Amino acid sequence: MAEKYYISTAIAYTSGKPHIGNTYEIVLADAIARWKRLKGYDVYFQTGTDEHGIKIEEKAAAAGVEPQSFVDDVAGEIKRIWDLMNTSYDRFVRTTDKRHKEVVQHIFKKMYDKGDIYKGEYKGLYCTPCESFWTESQLVDGKCPDCGRDVHEQSEEAYFFKLSNYQEKLEKYIEEHPDFIQPVARKNEMLNNFIKPGLQDLCVSRTTLKWGIPVDFDPKHVVYVWLDALTNYITNIGYDVDNANEEFKKLWPADLHLIGKDIIRFHTIYWPCFLWSLDLELPKKVFGHPWLLTSSDKMSKSKGNVIYADDLVDKFGLDAVRFYLLHEIPFASDGNITYDLLIERVNSELANVLGNLVQRTISMGNKYFEGKVTNKKVNGEVDEVFINSINELDGLVTAKMDELQVADAMTEIFNVLRASNKYIDDTMPWALAKDETQQDRLETVLYNLLESIRVCGSMLEAFMPDTSASVLSQINSTDKSYTFNENSSYELGQPSPLFQRIDRDKFIAEHNLEV
Repeated sequence: MAEKYYISTAIAYTSGKPHIGNTYEIVLADAIARWKRLKGYDVYFQTGTDEHGIKIEEKAAAAGVEPQSFVDDVAGEIKRIWDLMNTSYDRFVRTTDKRHKEVVQHIFKKMYDKGDIYKGEYKGLYCTPCESFWTESQLVDGKCPDCGRDVHEQSEEAYFFKLSNYQEKLEKYIEEHPDFIQPVARKNEMLNNFIKPGLQDLCVSRTTLKWGIPVDFDPKHVVYVWLDALTNYITNIGYDVDNANEEFKKLWPADLHLIGKDIIRFHTIYWPCFLWSLDLELPKKVFGHPWLLTSSDKMSKSKGNVIYADDLVDKFGLDAVRFYLLHEIPFASDGNITYDLLIERVNSELANVLGNLVQRTISMGNKYFEGKVTNKKVNGEVDEVFINSINELDGLVTAKMDELQVADAMTEIFNVLRASNKYIDDTMPWALAKDETQQDRLETVLYNLLESIRVCGSMLEAFMPDTSASVLSQINSTDKSYTFNENSSYELGQPSPLFQRIDRDKFIAEHNLEV
């Protein structure tokens, strides 16, 4: 039976249309999920929307609609963007779903009965956009440490979760499980800045908020956002406090929570403690991915520098955008996106390296052998080196993907594509074609190139699914193995450009872009 792999994104907050930085996460998760499927895993990939809270209440009121209507519209828009990006999620969940709300009420009551939740009064400094309370010492220059906005004093009756009950256990667990929080800089930040200074009990209900899940045994309270939001990872796969179905038993614990670095605190401090309170295992890994910046600045509507995924796809095409998001964002540091950078990568990597290789090779196969290419096995040293690089690729890409270094995994594939272009220059098929005694050598060279294109094209399915399908269709291959097959044959189709080079100045003028 195939080994299961449960991957989730964070659930997107339904305050507005997601920008390209928000979209990066779902595309990154999709590449990991697709790769795991290619490697034979039984993958479950969950995403969705976080739909409660005061910010939603306020935005709905400003729009003159009920909160449910507001989140229905935004959740629909988020799902549309996720689908536009060709993401292969298995379930799109919403925190306004009936079952989720019911199970959250059961979870709250179980924690209360256990003594992990108690009633008290909260006085603190509250950031409305982040829906977070802060102490004076946690503020940065008097502002919210997460978003930099103003905070205000607020007090109200509230229920609290006893994070302090789990302080020592959490500290010990993170130190003894070095892979639990990735990258390592995030782990050190959580331990040194938040856990070791001492965990404060967490406010988990509100009375001044109406748009949320009611506490069923004290209905003037609604469940506060993080207890509602984080539990989506278990409520949607069949968990309930008194019983759990077979799906839950199969899937939990999650193998990977993929989230933005700005919410790693909630996933590596609150979430583990909630799970222990329910006597459940922790997820195997939480990866806090970096941000995607615009011209090295954080995207913000107020700054006017927000870029949307559908706009980019319209201008550049889906797989060009997927390529940029997956290949150009580093493993542990923030990435940058601009129109200039996108144009440069489309031209240098996609048109020159990949597109040019496929077009040249198929054209030569059709020109010299009427599209029918077999392996005559007339190889020399240059071929051995080239074939070895093809055979080593699977191991290199798998090692990078196991470490979630997706950009580096794609670099390995493009290294072989570059080597393929160099192989053409080294073997000079056009010169071989002029010598009748070199026909078997020429056919061998083209066969070797087609095998490289096939292997690389097959691997690209995880990252650029449409491009992968187009490559394999053009070389008319259904073989998706990841090693050089010396005993195959090809009947080629007609070459079709995968990516067109972009004239930068003309493109900028046509689209009236600021760069």
